[in-house]
Amino acid sequence: MFNQNIKSPVNIPVSKIHPFEGNPYKVLDNDEMNTLICSIQEQGILTPIIIRPIENTDEYEVISGHRRLHATVKAGIKEIPAFIYAITRDEAAIMLVDSNLHREHILPSERAFAYKLKLEAIKRQGERTDLTSSQVATKFDSATEIGNITGESRDKVYRYIRLTYLIPELLEMMDEDKIALSVGVELSFLDEQMQYDLLHVIEEQDCTPSYSQAWHMHRDYNSGTLTADSIENMLMSEKPNQKPMCKVPIEKLQKIAPKVKDKDFEDFVLKACEHYYRYLQRQRNRDAR
Repeated sequence: MFNQNIKSPVNIPVSKIHPFEGNPYKVLDNDEMNTLICSIQEQGILTPIIIRPIENTDEYEVISGHRRLHATVKAGIKEIPAFIYAITRDEAAIMLVDSNLHREHILPSERAFAYKLKLEAIKRQGERTDLTSSQVATKFDSATEIGNITGESRDKVYRYIRLTYLIPELLEMMDEDKIALSVGVELSFLDEQMQYDLLHVIEEQDCTPSYSQAWHMHRDYNSGTLTADSIENMLMSEKPNQKPMCKVPIEKLQKIAPKVKDKDFEDFVLKACEHYYRYLQRQRNRDAR
């Protein structure tokens, strides 16, 4: 597939390199980016990026290395080493998605648009695919192939793709772990106006829908009976077994304990709270003497 590629990296002006149009993975100006910028300023680019020529131009688009390119520009460096792959845009899209799917942290929105990008690329290449609107699917197709890479079912691949129909504000809530995947899928069937009506209630009442409420919204929308008032009435009703939860953005925890793995954070936080509580008790005992 890559026989015509340049096997040795060449230095390319950053002004001639563009992000891949429709890149599903976010490039954020955060602490990790600042660390990368400092590393590049001190050591240069240790791993060349991968780019492809843009048809009928002398410019390129990134396949792998969007963060490195962004950091290089931020660092004020004019050229970046790159491998040039002479491949089609659809081949590049598939390669872009696959090269990032095994990252430790992938947001739901990133996964959703990545799956959609790859599935559409495969479709244009002549593979069988079916972007259905149902949550449950049975036929074997390219979505199964995508799921095999990440260990997810065909059905779950389609669930993620459904999220691309959410308005940006609701999708951001999913990225912040305020809305569950199953809830987001049901809400994705509402039209844009209904989603904004829902968002207004969420912001006004500081609450999010349960799966049952989202399912009823989807049902009522299909029957033509869903209104802004009915959305508000649903969200104002008490959810069964609802319990208050304390949520902390994982980025904050990573700053405090960068070496702790995601799966161990709950145990880490509980032990930290227990330790701090004992510390406060000792302080109170000292003050009481």
